[in-house]
Amino acid sequence: MTKQIQDPTKIRNIAIIAHVDHGKTTLVDGLLKQSQTFRDNQAEMSQDLIMDSGDQERERGITITAKVTAVQHGDYRINIIDTPGHADFSGEVERTLNMADGCILIVDAQEGPMPQTKFVLGKALANELKPIVIINKIDKSGSRIKEVEDELADLFLELAVHEDQLHYPVYYAIGRAGKAWDTPPADADADADLETIFQAIIDKIPAPEVERDKPFQMLVTALAWDTFKGKYSIGRVTRGQVKAGDQVVLCKKDGTFSKAKVDNVFMSHGVSRFEVPLGVAGDIVQLTGVGDAQIGETVADAIEPEALPVIEVEAPTLQIYLGPNTSPFKGLEGEFSTSRQIGERLKKEMETNVGLRVEEQGIGFLVSGRGELHLSVLIETMRREGYEFEVGRPQVVTREEGGKTLEPIEEVIIEVPAEHVGAVQMELGQRRATLKEQFASPKGVTKLVYELPTRSLLGMRNILMTNTKGTIVMNSLTSGYQPQGAALQQLRSGVLISFEAGITTPYALQNAEARGTTFVGPAEKVYAGQIIGLNTRQEDMEINVCKAKHLTNMRSSSSDGVVQLTPPVIFSLEECLDFIENDELLEVTPKNLRLRKRELDQSKRKRQGK
Repeated sequence: MTKQIQDPTKIRNIAIIAHVDHGKTTLVDGLLKQSQTFRDNQAEMSQDLIMDSGDQERERGITITAKVTAVQHGDYRINIIDTPGHADFSGEVERTLNMADGCILIVDAQEGPMPQTKFVLGKALANELKPIVIINKIDKSGSRIKEVEDELADLFLELAVHEDQLHYPVYYAIGRAGKAWDTPPADADADADLETIFQAIIDKIPAPEVERDKPFQMLVTALAWDTFKGKYSIGRVTRGQVKAGDQVVLCKKDGTFSKAKVDNVFMSHGVSRFEVPLGVAGDIVQLTGVGDAQIGETVADAIEPEALPVIEVEAPTLQIYLGPNTSPFKGLEGEFSTSRQIGERLKKEMETNVGLRVEEQGIGFLVSGRGELHLSVLIETMRREGYEFEVGRPQVVTREEGGKTLEPIEEVIIEVPAEHVGAVQMELGQRRATLKEQFASPKGVTKLVYELPTRSLLGMRNILMTNTKGTIVMNSLTSGYQPQGAALQQLRSGVLISFEAGITTPYALQNAEARGTTFVGPAEKVYAGQIIGLNTRQEDMEINVCKAKHLTNMRSSSSDGVVQLTPPVIFSLEECLDFIENDELLEVTPKNLRLRKRELDQSKRKRQGK
């Protein structure tokens, strides 16, 4: 049974941080299950990735938004913040770390520290969080515990803010099996559970430092919403206490104050929330009634309101144009297609997505984010909600400093079998990447570390996937800024463009296949200016894919036999964004993704020299 703990010394707030796919969410599953958070007959007991509740999180197998949960362990309440492991969602990491007093850093026993490990650990140590290290997946055949420990020691030496942070406990786990040890086990199949981790959290993570007798103050770090209670403002109570019916003041980002009344105080337990009479300093609570609250604002005592510092989030590195659909098929497949509807949806997104920036540009919007995945998750979410719009090619966000234009650069770590190293080096050489280090691991895999401009990364992942037959593992992290270099040449071939509107025919597509790769199949509706394939040559080519075979009294429809067509190439959303050039757009509807030229009229394109 869940009970509220009002003694701050019995509360522990921890963030779970790691590189993508090193086992954060799986370990949280184990902690939830072993702390009897669910009844034995509850569905969650047989479920994996309990905290990844979004459709896209389950499909992609990654955490996109930070989640707050809590478990009861004896007399202790442990608040757990499960953070994303992907660099594109680092805004989620930055805004949630200030709720924690300690962190559990999880590292894969085979892969060791990766780019995102470095990013999240740097942020956690800068926030003065007390670290616990777990080397996970020690049962992997390529497990190399000793080397990973040495790599971690080097990483802590590089990132530690003060000497105390160099003394961290290390534990060894198989998260999937719900087992952990304080020394590497001789037999990974031996009986064990996660009690070691629970004990480590209670013993090694400090209790929150609080001022119980001061006026109430809480920084809003996350928002939730349901149809029953409306908006929930989630955050850690910095000082004082809060109960239902309290009069409070919301300290806005612009320095103004607005009065509100707390309707209810909730706390997390597993994947649900329960109402409590009182929220105390040091605990993470969810308040209803403060309807205007935004992330980064302070809810404070009505008599002595005092604002906390606003959360600082790193600037976006990529931007795309996103505006209403202007193709001949506009309004046919989507429920929401006007500029006003799209603008309102983006405004709503900015309330919770702190890493996003939106500014108006004509009838559309310039949307800036932390990377291609960050932006494509937003596009896919809007598409599933019934929105129809068009997007342009991702562009890097530059900044001016000392009269110079600076562009973001990335550190890219690539792991690839030795036979494909040449293909990788050739592609990165064309993109003006600098090789920082290269070393071979015992299992025939070569690790390459490059530094290159962010804009050089666009479209690279798909090309390398093809060139290495899908064997490449690639991770990147923004590492700073440098003066903007010369423009890159177009590395992609030209495209095949539909000459007229109509319905594609097998006969015409057979001719198109002789010119290159097709993206549409027979009996599909197309319009003039739509991209229907990739040319084998560098220049664009107009082609009629709607032409029917004319019959005469000498030739019947059956005389040439059946047309054999190669199946069309179907791109994912990320592949479409990687594919398009500056004079092209991607039309996004709930039913289709269509590539098109920005200027649909052929004669106007010729006059513009495109």
